[in-house]
Amino acid sequence: MKARLLTATAVGAVLSVAVLTANVASAQSNELTLCWAAWDPANALVELSKDFEAQSGIKMKFEFVPWPNFADRMLNELNSGGQLCDLLIGDSQWIGGGAENGHYIKLNDFFAAESISMDDFAPATVYAYSTWPKGEPNYYALPAMGDANGWFYRKDWFEREDIKAAYKEATGQDLREPESQKELLQIAQFFQGREIDGQTVYGASIFTERGSEGITMGATGALYAWGFKYENTPGAYDMEGAVNSPAAVEALEFYKELYKTATPPGYDNAYMEQSLDAFKSGQVAMAMNWFAFFPGLAADPTVGGDKIDFFVNPAQNQPASTLGGQGISVVSYSDNVDGALQYIKWFAQPDVQQKWWSMGGYSCHVAVLNDPGFKDSAPFAADFLAAMDNVYDFWQEPAYASLLLAMQDRLHNYVVADQGTAQEALDGLIADWTEVFEDEGKL
Repeated sequence: MKARLLTATAVGAVLSVAVLTANVASAQSNELTLCWAAWDPANALVELSKDFEAQSGIKMKFEFVPWPNFADRMLNELNSGGQLCDLLIGDSQWIGGGAENGHYIKLNDFFAAESISMDDFAPATVYAYSTWPKGEPNYYALPAMGDANGWFYRKDWFEREDIKAAYKEATGQDLREPESQKELLQIAQFFQGREIDGQTVYGASIFTERGSEGITMGATGALYAWGFKYENTPGAYDMEGAVNSPAAVEALEFYKELYKTATPPGYDNAYMEQSLDAFKSGQVAMAMNWFAFFPGLAADPTVGGDKIDFFVNPAQNQPASTLGGQGISVVSYSDNVDGALQYIKWFAQPDVQQKWWSMGGYSCHVAVLNDPGFKDSAPFAADFLAAMDNVYDFWQEPAYASLLLAMQDRLHNYVVADQGTAQEALDGLIADWTEVFEDEGKL
């Protein structure tokens, strides 16, 4: 009966707090912040999400961070238990840390209650973007943005009779989309320093950036194609003979030759933006980059349309592409988990996924990918399907940042800075990674 002892002033104060709390809760339940990187697909998602706002009455806010700062910004947010993000489209490599550190909500019960089946999404994307431990039916994200590292080229140059004749004379072969890594190098070297329409051009723009993930994402395109593996036995961390195999050494030597003999001058710290700039400015005949950028390239007024075409990362010993892309997770520190789950449910619908693809996002839903018209829906659609059938990803361990930093340093020192041999770089990488896994108690 202590309530009877409250003064009128105290009662008013309690009512004010109750009203304020209700208002805050109401505001939270009607607002979500989605965090992602700042790039073309994010802009498409803003437009797509207007449908969710209209249907749900929940207002969507967005926090987009430029790629060079994305990992640091978002991982710091998660590690501090920050409440900025209700939903996070985080890189595939974050899934282990997100699960083990409690940053992401496990979605199994929600998926079961809402009849959301992971069988409705491409297996490679479920494995890479959603599961932890890898391949186990424990889901911490819904596949959101399929992606891989692919290639594009100046189709108009490849089709010019004078250039085709010169290539035939120089190599004895017809100029075409490369069907192997070595053929890619041959074509790039042919264009290196060549004059086209009064301008000196170069072979290819590739990834060499040291600060975040660039050179690793680029070089693994060659490494995977040669058969590179992170461990001999999945889950055993037995790296000797896998990471530094003869095939891996050959692949890394190849990537260095590609950099040294077929890229623009001064191209020693390049990633996504620099690759795009080199191609759009007419400097290079070919370029590597993520499929996420291909819709914008196809529509580019200067180099798009009939002037451009696309190809999947060429095989060497095996077909292989470096995986990009992300899943969408509900952040455990969100003050609007129910609203975030409502967004996930909406986003998983096949008709929403179809619209996502049509707007420039890369759906992972099999209803979209298996549609008979999908391969002809964009000039790069068939290549995207081929890439996603043979994708390989970096370590998804909770300590992935330390693992990535070590690979960035070892590759850049060898490929760009001319330090040591490929064998020494890969042997040193095993030593670095062994130390990380020992610190993690996994060796």
